[in-house]
Amino acid sequence: MHVKLFLGLLCAGLAVIFILQNAAVVEVKFLFWTLALSGALLMFILLSLGVIIGWLLNSVNRIRRDRTKAERKP
Repeated sequence: MHVKLFLGLLCAGLAVIFILQNAAVVEVKFLFWTLALSGALLMFILLSLGVIIGWLLNSVNRIRRDRTKAERKP
């Protein structure tokens, strides 16, 4: 468990360094919308969305796994 925590903190630290070094304003276009914001903010938002989606998918898989184990038990 300590290895996973260390790797997670290392990746988070590297992400923060990467985000802080790329703080220039970027323009994001999606369909009809155009948005100009800091590259650091954009990367932070995308990283956060990725973490949340990964956490939700992991939770769904855990719930499914628990259900199948419960159904298999006599």
